[in-house]
Amino acid sequence: MSSNEDKFDGILLSMAREHTGGVQELLETFFSFLCRKTDFYFGAEGSAAEKLVTDTFRKYQDISRKVNEEKTKEREEVERRERQKREQRRRDEEAAIKANASQPQQPKIVELTDEEADRLQKQISAGKTGTAATADGGDKLTGADSASDSKTDTNGTDGKGDKADDDDEDEADKGKLKPNAGNGCDLPDYTWTQTLSELEVRVPLRVAFKLRARDIVVEYKKRHLKVGVKGQPPVIDGELHNEIKVDDCCWVLQDTNTAVITLEKCHQMEWWPRLQVTDPEMNTRKVNPEASKLSDLDGETRSMVEKMMYDQRQKEMGLPTSEDQKKQDVIKKFMVDHPEMDFTNCKFT
Repeated sequence: MSSNEDKFDGILLSMAREHTGGVQELLETFFSFLCRKTDFYFGAEGSAAEKLVTDTFRKYQDISRKVNEEKTKEREEVERRERQKREQRRRDEEAAIKANASQPQQPKIVELTDEEADRLQKQISAGKTGTAATADGGDKLTGADSASDSKTDTNGTDGKGDKADDDDEDEADKGKLKPNAGNGCDLPDYTWTQTLSELEVRVPLRVAFKLRARDIVVEYKKRHLKVGVKGQPPVIDGELHNEIKVDDCCWVLQDTNTAVITLEKCHQMEWWPRLQVTDPEMNTRKVNPEASKLSDLDGETRSMVEKMMYDQRQKEMGLPTSEDQKKQDVIKKFMVDHPEMDFTNCKFT
C-alpha cells in the first residue's frame, strides 16, 4: 500500500458528498471519466481492463475484511471487560452490604412521658419494681409497666410513623417517574441506568439496514450528549443534568442496532433525577442504593457511602443510626462512671 494513499481523500470525499445517489452513482462517474477521457477500455489487449478492476476490488475487499474483523474483536473485548467490571462491582457491593448487615445493632433508647416517669418513680420508691441500665443506656421496665411500654414501638410513634412518612413522600414526589431496576428510567426513545459513579445509556437505532460503528454519531461534551445515525435526526441531542468526565466516556455498538454509551459522572455523590434537562423527573428517593458500584469509589468516599446506606437501612427498620449509637455509648459510659446518680427521670433523645 502506498504511503500517501490518503493524499486524495479530501477530493474524493468532496466528490462523494456531491453524489447523493450513493456509491453506484460515484462509480458511474468514475468509469464514465475513464471512458471519455482515457484509453482505459481499449488501450490494453483482451480483458486486461476488466482483470485490473477485479484484482483491485478483491485486494481492497480483503483489506476491508481484515480491518472489520479487528474492529469486531476490539468491540467484543471492550464488551467483555465491561461485563467483568459490572460483575466485580456487583460482588463488591454485595460483600459491603453483608459486612454492614453483620454489625451489631443496639436497641434504641425509649423516651418516657412525664406520667410514665412519675409512675415509675413511685413504684421504685414503693419497692414494687426496679430499674437497671441496659446495654445501650436505656431503661428496662418490669412488672405492670412492661405491658404499657409494649404499646409504644421502638420509634416512639405508636406504629403510625411509617405510614405518615409514606404519605409525606408520596405527596412530595407526586408525578415523578419510578426508577427502573438500574436506578434510571425507561423512556420511549432510550433507556438509562446509573450508579453513584457513572451512567449507562442504551439507544435503539431504528433503521431498516444493518448498522456499522462508522454509521453512528456519538458526541459527548462536558454537559451535552448527541447520539444518532449519520444523515438522520439524532435520537438524543441535548443538555445533560450535570457534568461528565469526557475523557472517561466510551461507547459500543451492540447487536448491530443499539448504541451503548457509558458516561462517567464528575460529581459521584448524587443520583441524577433525569438524563437530559428536558426529560421527565425521576423520584430519586426510590433509588436502590445497593445498585451503586462501590468498588469504583476511593476509600474515603466509599466509606461515606457505606455509612449512608447503613444509616438508611437502620432508619427503615426503626433502629439507631451510627450517630445515635455513638450518643448511646457516651450516655452508657457516663452512667457507668456515675453510679451514684439517679437517672430515673432522665429523658434521652
